[in-house]
Amino acid sequence: MHVHNESLTVSTAVLTVSDTRSVDDDRSGQQIQTLLKESNHNVVDYTIIQDDISAITSTIESWRKDPSIQAIIITGGTGFTPRDVTHEAVSSLLEKEMQGFGELFRSLSFAEIGPKSMFSRAVAGSMGRKAVYALPGSTNAVKLAMTTLILPTFQHFVEELNRQ
Repeated sequence: MHVHNESLTVSTAVLTVSDTRSVDDDRSGQQIQTLLKESNHNVVDYTIIQDDISAITSTIESWRKDPSIQAIIITGGTGFTPRDVTHEAVSSLLEKEMQGFGELFRSLSFAEIGPKSMFSRAVAGSMGRKAVYALPGSTNAVKLAMTTLILPTFQHFVEELNRQ
């Protein structure tokens, strides 16, 4: 069994993709930050941008170049409305996709919301040595993904990406 450093603090950037949210009412972005901090991880950057593929891509690209950021967690824009382009932006930047993340997320969501779970285009993977996750904008979806999938494996994923 591979053991990871459970005391590793992961420095994370949080991005909310929304045409309607502000810092005052971004409950999903705030929830991600709270859960990270409660798990002794650092939030080194946080921003809200509109559902625009070039804005999403350029924000992620700037974080890719920042050596202080080890992981990026995005919330919003993973559905099927015409404005939902987070999946396309993130998928175009991933070097390796974590296939099981989306599959497990939809499976776990099915237990909570039934067949509507298949409308989620949650995705995760890596860009170089950075972990990247794109989650739906719902606070229930964020809590489910963070507590069940991301936080239990966060340190292990970052360590794997940075192994020599």
